[in-house]
Amino acid sequence: MSKKKILLLSDDLRMSSGVGTMSKEFVLGTLNHYDWVQIGGAITHPENGKRVDMGEAVKQEMGIDGNLTIYPISGYGSPDLLRQVMDMEKPDAILHYTDPRFWGWLYQMEHEVRQEIPIFYYNIWDDWPAPQYNENFYECSDLIMNISKQTYAIVNEVSKNKPRNDWDCTYLPHGVSKKFYPISKFDDEYKKVEATKNRLTDEDVEFVLFYNNRNIRRKMTSDVILAYKTFCDKLTPEEAKKVCLLMHTQPVDENGTDLPEVARVMCPDYKVYFSNRKLEPHELNHLFNVADVTINIASNEGFGLGTCESLMAGTPIIVNVTGGLQDQCGFRLKKYNSDKTGFTHEFLTHKDYTEIQSLHDWRKWENNNDLTHGDWVKPVWPRTRALQGSPVTPYIFDDRADWVDVSDRINDWYVMDKKERETCGLKGREFVMTEEIGMSGEQMSKNFIKDMDKAFEMWKPRKRYSIFKA
Repeated sequence: MSKKKILLLSDDLRMSSGVGTMSKEFVLGTLNHYDWVQIGGAITHPENGKRVDMGEAVKQEMGIDGNLTIYPISGYGSPDLLRQVMDMEKPDAILHYTDPRFWGWLYQMEHEVRQEIPIFYYNIWDDWPAPQYNENFYECSDLIMNISKQTYAIVNEVSKNKPRNDWDCTYLPHGVSKKFYPISKFDDEYKKVEATKNRLTDEDVEFVLFYNNRNIRRKMTSDVILAYKTFCDKLTPEEAKKVCLLMHTQPVDENGTDLPEVARVMCPDYKVYFSNRKLEPHELNHLFNVADVTINIASNEGFGLGTCESLMAGTPIIVNVTGGLQDQCGFRLKKYNSDKTGFTHEFLTHKDYTEIQSLHDWRKWENNNDLTHGDWVKPVWPRTRALQGSPVTPYIFDDRADWVDVSDRINDWYVMDKKERETCGLKGREFVMTEEIGMSGEQMSKNFIKDMDKAFEMWKPRKRYSIFKA
């Protein structure tokens, strides 16, 4: 039986963006089951207009005889390009990934496409209220695989005209590469970890707070610095000399701010270091192993790849309780289970979120004794929620944590014995690698195969004409 061929529309999987990184992970992870062709986007692609056969490269890197072809494009493509690629490559389905507004032209021709092949969508949405303005996008997707539990609930809330079912609306979180792992002091590779630490920090630093994210407004980068400064203010001068904030990001970005200037003025007495060189996965893994804790307090976050990578590397985290970051916290809720001994605390599932929607309301959830979280995380509940928007996305909650609360969570990790902190991080690694949780790259790829194979089995082509009541 010949393999199905999937046409992927996303950032070029050779690029280092989060979308590109995840595209590479699930494409290579399923290449033994599917053939792939990609229209690979970039802002200004250096290979625009070419056709790149990746088959030999894949064979050398993975030992797999798989078919992978990339059509690099500046931007996100067009109807004419799609028709041309479909005519040459004869795909069995289209899978697109990232904000549906980038694929408006695809949805305008969905009736034409879906008479022949289905459209699959790997979907994320950062926050509530349910985006009714996305209804047409969801309705035109034959399979929606949702990256967060909250997104799963959002899609079901929006999909009133075309209610979803168990096979065409699924929960499929990001999976992190096995290239992220803990490095023991007894391993030869630990010398490289020490060398990385010595290159980026002072030799007297004993506690490293690590930020690994873009320098853009919603990531709340300046608040990270303020939280770190507030934490350091509570230490003695000698203690403060032994801690640092290490920020792996672009120090100055027009979509964010001038972080060195923020640090110079707002945090002049404490150590803030920057790492802005593009890193290979093994180099980034060294940084996670340098860190004592990784922080992400973004006010909107679909998933939060950096903190999940941190857990895979065995380093604990501090996260804002918003979006997909909730899924990394291992939240358990007290439930009555007739098959066990009455009430037990059980992991929240994606189906639970249909009722819960989100845990971001601190008044309801922060001190709720029925809710617990994993030892590997110190969650911070947002203190304010503002309704933001733009003409194309008129409304979405912006969940903002108080930097004073964040400083307290930094201190919680700081006062903990280093051995205990490392144990908590290893529990986080065990959590994300669990098959039930599905946040390893291997499990993500298995779930892609399961969900798309089921969709191929259930899918029915659109009829040539649709009849509507006047």
